[in-house]
Amino acid sequence: MRRGIASTALVAALALAVSACGGGDGNDGGSGDKKAGGELSGTVTWWDTSNDAEKATFQKIAEAFTAKHPKVTVKYVNVPYGDAQNKVKNAFSSGADAPDVIRADVGWVADFASLGYLDKVPAETAKKVDSEFLAQAAASGKFEGATYAVPQVIDTMGLFYNKKILKDAGVEAPTSLEELKTAAAAIKKKTGKSGLYLRGDDSYWFLPLIYGEGGDLVDAKNKTVTVDAPAGVKAFKAARDLVTSGAAITNATDGWNNMQTAFKSGKVAMMINGPWAVADAYAGDQFKDKTNLGIAAVPAGSAGQGAPQGGHDLAVYAGSKNRDAAHAFVEYMTSQDVQVQSAKELSLLPTRTAAYEVPEVKGNEMVQFFKPAVDKAVERAWIPENGSLFAPLQVQYTKAVTGSSSPEDAAEAAGAEFRKILKGWK
Repeated sequence: MRRGIASTALVAALALAVSACGGGDGNDGGSGDKKAGGELSGTVTWWDTSNDAEKATFQKIAEAFTAKHPKVTVKYVNVPYGDAQNKVKNAFSSGADAPDVIRADVGWVADFASLGYLDKVPAETAKKVDSEFLAQAAASGKFEGATYAVPQVIDTMGLFYNKKILKDAGVEAPTSLEELKTAAAAIKKKTGKSGLYLRGDDSYWFLPLIYGEGGDLVDAKNKTVTVDAPAGVKAFKAARDLVTSGAAITNATDGWNNMQTAFKSGKVAMMINGPWAVADAYAGDQFKDKTNLGIAAVPAGSAGQGAPQGGHDLAVYAGSKNRDAAHAFVEYMTSQDVQVQSAKELSLLPTRTAAYEVPEVKGNEMVQFFKPAVDKAVERAWIPENGSLFAPLQVQYTKAVTGSSSPEDAAEAAGAEFRKILKGWK
């Protein structure tokens, strides 16, 4: 996720354009996409960032919106997640070919809202978000007290493991990094498999390590960078130690595909991942019998266990010419029926509280594990710069994991880059 801030002039121009088309607070009736009788019409373009295992399901669900609103056409566009943040910013800043609705990582909402790119959620919908959605999910869609996005899915990370390999090695799912190293040694000795695939090319996978050492990337309340504090150094050391000890294998490039392939083929016994990976894991040879997939809490570090709160929100572009239809589409895509369908077909966690009482959700084994994990997940700092921190962190995390930099130097360099982004922070 690279940092791409639009120029002041461009943002000002966008603000004027939005004002001209009635962007405002999203509560004034939109920009004329309703017929006189109140019927929605026109085209809603949705940029969806779901992965290859999810996108067909989301496209099917999205296009079914026309059953409720026959005069609205949904244009579905899948945008690779790794490119999405910059691509969305570029489209919003120029106003050319911009989508009406985006699926935003929870860490992007404050950034987009701070730049004036997002339309406020209509007042009645915002009230529902506050009263009917999980509180930690609702928080991700807010900026400066206003609601700019509706939570679609919520997630966190866990330890995925191959039950058969662990059984053959005579070990249980590890609960700490020390247990992980012991289990990995037994797995290697008795099965010839590697213990863990540690993703080394994406700094989001660094978060359970720093939380496990009692640290965090930043302290937003006190405007202090903490990635280079002692807990951060310990986290970089823990990442490197997993590799040098032989407990984990890693790769500095194409980590997602390498990790998924290694786990699905049985080359490694364990990986750290989230509910977004369940559908893809089931597609692997090792998990044709779905009961062979186990999920446990992320192994704890020296200070305890911790995993990040993640997820995705849906937001409407402030410059959309179809705001009424766009907001109606967001409400549909975050409805209880759609969330239940997503949980049933993709094992994704709903953001609506009541959805967890529906049998199809309540009985889903993956939801049963991840919901308690989400309740304990570490909430990230919802600041505009949130997403911008991961690019410099990724560089240093990869260096530390692969040994091209010491953990101490990686932490120091990450802290220096953070302070360049977070102007005036200690």
